[in-house]
Amino acid sequence: MIRQRGVALVLVLWVVTLLSVIAGNFAFSMRGEAQIARNLLSTAQAQAQADAGVHRAWYELMKPPTELNRWMGDGVPHDLSLADGVLRVSIQDESGKIDLNTASELLLVGLFRSAGMTQESAVALADSVQDWRDTDKLRRLHGAEEAEYVTAGKSYKPPNAPFETVDELQRVLGMTPQVFRVLEPVLTVYSRQPGVNTAVAQRQALLAIPGVNPEMVDQFLALRQSMIAAQQPAPVFVGAGAFASGPGAVPVYAARSEVKMADGTVFVRQAVARITRDPKRPIVVLAWGEGESEQSSGTK
Repeated sequence: MIRQRGVALVLVLWVVTLLSVIAGNFAFSMRGEAQIARNLLSTAQAQAQADAGVHRAWYELMKPPTELNRWMGDGVPHDLSLADGVLRVSIQDESGKIDLNTASELLLVGLFRSAGMTQESAVALADSVQDWRDTDKLRRLHGAEEAEYVTAGKSYKPPNAPFETVDELQRVLGMTPQVFRVLEPVLTVYSRQPGVNTAVAQRQALLAIPGVNPEMVDQFLALRQSMIAAQQPAPVFVGAGAFASGPGAVPVYAARSEVKMADGTVFVRQAVARITRDPKRPIVVLAWGEGESEQSSGTK
């Protein structure tokens, strides 16, 4: 009898232990699912607020030029406080960037030199860019057409057509990830201008102009900032010469909206839109996608 009671006690202990393990696993699983749900909710909230930031940018662009507090397309960030985070929005006039499809050979060489490439490598990459975007299959002196891509082991060839996106530049022979990361913010396929609008161009774009140096660019940027702060028109960058362009005939702007939630969630929305004179459709979105946070991109 005593032995039977001992066996029963052992069985009870085993059952209790098994139930405890099951309960623990269930609790752990529920905590994991609850955390996943919280993360999904936070990401959804961040995405919605980032999208709202882009629409705020479009709203600012629709304000009349006489509006003193109107945001400009100069890439200056605007920070907005949220109940559970911070929203940073910036607008960049695409005319202040270098168009991969219309930039001259000299401007392309200056662009790649500004990113740290040697003269020889910059010239070769500029030729390859032109071979990529032109309509013929004739190879430039230092460029690359189908044969060079085959020799390099690539599974693709130059389309002999204009660039459709800036990311496409990464496929051109001679382009490196490091150089692309430096230049990506100042490149476009939307301005359709051979030069750069110096009134809104960022420092990296101005450094690409042949004949200028960092000191000239920094002095110009300081002067431009002070004149804009005094509500005066942006000055002329004398050093730009023939590479300077005015605003685009069709205004195109890129908006960047980054949300940082209190729990650490980050979401970036990037969009490009054309501003029209049609009251029924004042904004035409040309590109819409998810971007990379400034913090993560800076650590690469």
